[in-house]
Amino acid sequence: MRGRRPGPLDEGSIGSGKRVLYRASSSVQATYPAGAKPITPSPVIPHRIPRPEHNISRANISENALKVLYRLKGAGYQAYLVGGGVRDLLLGREPKDFDVATDALPEEVRRVFRNCRLIGRRFRLAHVRFGREIIEVATFRAQHAGDEGGRVLEDGMIMRDNVYGSLEEDALRRDFTVNALYYDITDFSVLDFAGGMADIAEGRLRLIGDPETRYREDPVRMLRAVRFAAKLGFNIDPASEAPLPVMGHLLQGVPAARLFEEVLKLFHAGTALAAFERLRHHGLFAQLFPASEAALAREQFDFPLTFVARGLENTDRRIAEAKPVNPAFLFAVLLWEPVRLRAAELMADEPPVAATQQAATEVLARQQGVVAIPRRFTLPMREIWTLQHRFEFRQGKRPLRLLTHPRFRAAYDFLVLRAEAGEADPELARWWTEFQENDPEARTRIAAAVPKQRRRRPRRRRRARPEAGAEG
Repeated sequence: MRGRRPGPLDEGSIGSGKRVLYRASSSVQATYPAGAKPITPSPVIPHRIPRPEHNISRANISENALKVLYRLKGAGYQAYLVGGGVRDLLLGREPKDFDVATDALPEEVRRVFRNCRLIGRRFRLAHVRFGREIIEVATFRAQHAGDEGGRVLEDGMIMRDNVYGSLEEDALRRDFTVNALYYDITDFSVLDFAGGMADIAEGRLRLIGDPETRYREDPVRMLRAVRFAAKLGFNIDPASEAPLPVMGHLLQGVPAARLFEEVLKLFHAGTALAAFERLRHHGLFAQLFPASEAALAREQFDFPLTFVARGLENTDRRIAEAKPVNPAFLFAVLLWEPVRLRAAELMADEPPVAATQQAATEVLARQQGVVAIPRRFTLPMREIWTLQHRFEFRQGKRPLRLLTHPRFRAAYDFLVLRAEAGEADPELARWWTEFQENDPEARTRIAAAVPKQRRRRPRRRRRARPEAGAEG
């Protein structure tokens, strides 16, 4: 099927005196919803970096991403590789995924690809699936005045944005300059609209446009700034960094389910510890985990902060070794300190396991209003926490039964972290390490060698004697 033809190629000049080709937005008006009043942007002429002057090679681009680019081009549309994939290739990194930007509308993309599915209400996107790989295709979006048409704003925050425009407009409404780089498959050049190449060279993360306005449009951009800075090892530009401690409260208006996804991106990118330190530095961790931040602020002997840091280091190490990571373990680490402190208060009247269960219920109930952790993760978190008390019982068949518990390994790893942080007895962690590494016969001998512990019986409250002459 043939698509509508792109606009003509026009010539423009750039400051270096070279002449570049850029595509005029002759068909922009047809892509706007009825009644919309787009802002007419000032003419933007991108700096075009030819193939000999950059290091991106098609050999490092996903075969399926190339298929999408060439097929859209063949159907008469503009199509560019864009965003993090281009940025990572320029940095010599292996991109996690590849995104495509096009002037084809989502429905037109679906007509070009039979293996395409349209998703999203806030941002309408096309997902082109090739087995387990998904190439995300987004239509060029435009700057827009007010909240008419396809853009909906509440208190300055973008709730929905499906206003389509030109390549130039799309570039200037992206968040960071290093994400506004486009790879052109027609001549293998890179288009730079906002100085992203210079920022990559300087190791600088800089917002496009006024930082306060951009953060207000989407407060999650503050978390993205921290994540990219930690992941890339970049410094946040001072103008983009200054509003973070002041505007962090805007995260309270972001849906809790969306913040859960952003937290996973922050802490499962292989730079969890660096992200954690930056979040605390900018006052953003308190917006995501208020109870944990309050507990860390009253740390004793430096152990709470050490425990969280060791847990995040463990996560980074597993990712670097291509080992699986479980979000339940991550959130168990982040929320353990408020659970532990509350359980200690409840143990005056309740046994340890019951106190921990009650503390977990209270802490999770408050946390869900900020970052919504799905039930499939909160249940394992509870088990990891309550199993910590069962490690103390090492006589008879108890340790053998605990070894068969489906959550044993995660709980044991948690115990080791506690011991390394100085909270749990290192000898207890060493014993369980030795116990599980031996054969069944040796395990029986090891358990039999543990001195018997006297079981503490809960104190019974004495009944008040009835007064003399009282009935009953």
